[in-house]
Amino acid sequence: MSDAATEEFSQELPEPPEAARLVFGERFEQAVRYAELLADAGVGRGLIGPREVPRLWERHILNCAVLGELLAEGVSLCDVGSGAGLPGIPVALARPDVRITLLEPLLRRTTFLEEVVKELGLENVTVVRGRAEEMIGKLSVDVVTARAVAPLDRLAGWGLPLLRPYGEMLALKGDLAEQELVDHKSALVKLGAREWSVGTAGVGVVETPTHVVRVQVGESPGGVKAAARRAKAARAGRAGGSARAARRRR
Repeated sequence: MSDAATEEFSQELPEPPEAARLVFGERFEQAVRYAELLADAGVGRGLIGPREVPRLWERHILNCAVLGELLAEGVSLCDVGSGAGLPGIPVALARPDVRITLLEPLLRRTTFLEEVVKELGLENVTVVRGRAEEMIGKLSVDVVTARAVAPLDRLAGWGLPLLRPYGEMLALKGDLAEQELVDHKSALVKLGAREWSVGTAGVGVVETPTHVVRVQVGESPGGVKAAARRAKAARAGRAGGSARAARRRR
């Protein structure tokens, strides 16, 4: 990453708030470096909008890191659709005891994530390129996280089949979290959810606490067969697209 680019973005990136020292502790300097990487390569590669740089700490990094206060010690976690590493990387920095998989289908994003994990020395983080439905039977975790990447029913369809019995999905949502639960209750039931609620994280730590939809599954998380069908359809679609492209080249 060029010195010129770093200098350009560092003019917009604010100083880390005092809360960052509290949340990240011994990994505070690594969190600062992550913020710099987001403001530089993250913006340059289109993973973060340039207008988000001035509010990276409050709206993105700390907003995600406080999720760590909801996690039991030593759990395994999959961040579905990780993108630029939010919330997975801030949680990994705040909770080094948690084993985290960053799951992301796009190559340019997984390349960035691998670079960040290597530079920050995050031994508790693994980057996997793929879609959630393709990981059925290959990946099983205690907790699945997602950050407003889709409506709740779709998130649950992707995430709940990856959970171990009695696992939990934590979805970072905005002010409409309660309404989403009402709208998608039937879908959650079909997917094996037994409890759901809206909670907050970061009260007294960050200026605006994070709204979190918590969905717990029972002994048999559902949606596995449906996810497998979606994965099969996606593979067939990609194969068909490759075949059509090959015919056009002839």
